[in-house]
Amino acid sequence: MLENNPSDRFLKTALVVGGGQGIGLGFVRRLLDRADSECVYATYRSLESATELLAIADPRLCCFQMDITDESQIAAVIHKIQTETATLDFVINAVGVLHEGAMQPEKSLRHINSEQLLRYFQVNSVGAILLLKQVQPLLKHPNRSILATISAKVGSIGDNHSGGWYGYRASKSALNMLIRTTAIEYKRTCPQAILVALHPGTTDTRLSLPFQRNVPPEKLFSVDRTVSQLCTVIDRLEPIDSGEFFSWDGSQLPW
Repeated sequence: MLENNPSDRFLKTALVVGGGQGIGLGFVRRLLDRADSECVYATYRSLESATELLAIADPRLCCFQMDITDESQIAAVIHKIQTETATLDFVINAVGVLHEGAMQPEKSLRHINSEQLLRYFQVNSVGAILLLKQVQPLLKHPNRSILATISAKVGSIGDNHSGGWYGYRASKSALNMLIRTTAIEYKRTCPQAILVALHPGTTDTRLSLPFQRNVPPEKLFSVDRTVSQLCTVIDRLEPIDSGEFFSWDGSQLPW
């Protein structure tokens, strides 16, 4: 998808939410490698986590500080983008939380607490649907556009055979439902937009770092490899795929 292919008609303007690090930063760099990218907007949560993003010297890159759990901040960013362009061709939401400070994925019911559960849903589920709500006007155009959200295979109810990780699993399951439901509405309001949830595989980022010990080397992907694999999946998307859930290898995942 992100190779310089004359048939690519939907990547001139892009928004990367969560572009400060990890997979999001990888997408920012990949988009800027394209000669035909006209503008890449990227959001980040904190200055401390976005040093690499903010060090990129490219006039096509425009960065905004934004907390995806605050709808007013999302709306403000979208408003700023609308002052420069009426359309976006590619949007990817790479924001997600698995561990944060003392918060760790629950191994059993005795580790469940409401505050942690709410935090998982706030970032992984609610933030995503607030973004989908606010970005909708920029996708109401006659050209093909893509809105992809990084989900996780552990959010698949049908594929859950090992249990554990209650909050993360449930919040990603909720995310998948929100993507599916929004895709149905977008078919009426933004008929050229394709919405998908994507499982990136285990990627060598800060999110996965505490859990990499038992991951075979061949299944631990670099950020560049993950972005490349997801780009291949995105490039093959058709309108009929909107609202579906895909793995990094292009296979469709069960709900």
